[in-house]
Amino acid sequence: MQNILVINGHEYYEHSKGHLNNILFNKIIEKLSANYVTKTTILQSHFDKEEEQQKLKWADYIIYQTPIYNYSVPALFKKYIDQTHEHGVYFRGNTEEYGIGSGLLSDKSYMFSTTWNAPATAFNDKDKFFEGRNVDDVLFHLYLSHKYAGMQGLKTFSCFDVKKNPNINANIGSLENHLSQYFKLE
Repeated sequence: MQNILVINGHEYYEHSKGHLNNILFNKIIEKLSANYVTKTTILQSHFDKEEEQQKLKWADYIIYQTPIYNYSVPALFKKYIDQTHEHGVYFRGNTEEYGIGSGLLSDKSYMFSTTWNAPATAFNDKDKFFEGRNVDDVLFHLYLSHKYAGMQGLKTFSCFDVKKNPNINANIGSLENHLSQYFKLE
């Protein structure tokens, strides 16, 4: 059996309590746990750097379930990345070309599952807010961090317009469809 680490990157705020994020986090675990060995981390509940590094080394796949705050992950999730993505653990330096060949986690794949208040129509249109950029363009800095560690990215999953026009059942169905492209589901 392959190993999957599922990380809940939500950080609680009164205006962002994480209801949908938690539903999706639990749905990922429910759908994968029958066919994969799963471990979880809930960042809001605290995390230990060394323990998280061991979990990530153990995992074949890492799935991050996270809201997007101010066009990036929550501050607590950024802190997690800053603390765990450590020289000598996830990457080594002194390669001939910066960022190429320095990753120590080349046998790992990762996926971001994200929730956005922005509507889907705000993306991929040069006349809209994101000026023609897609989700991957907006989150490019996160992909680079994982590329530097040698990890392979799976296609990002996103739910849009989650506060103004929530549709939890449709989001769950879309998540299950997305996961089924990469994993055997329960």
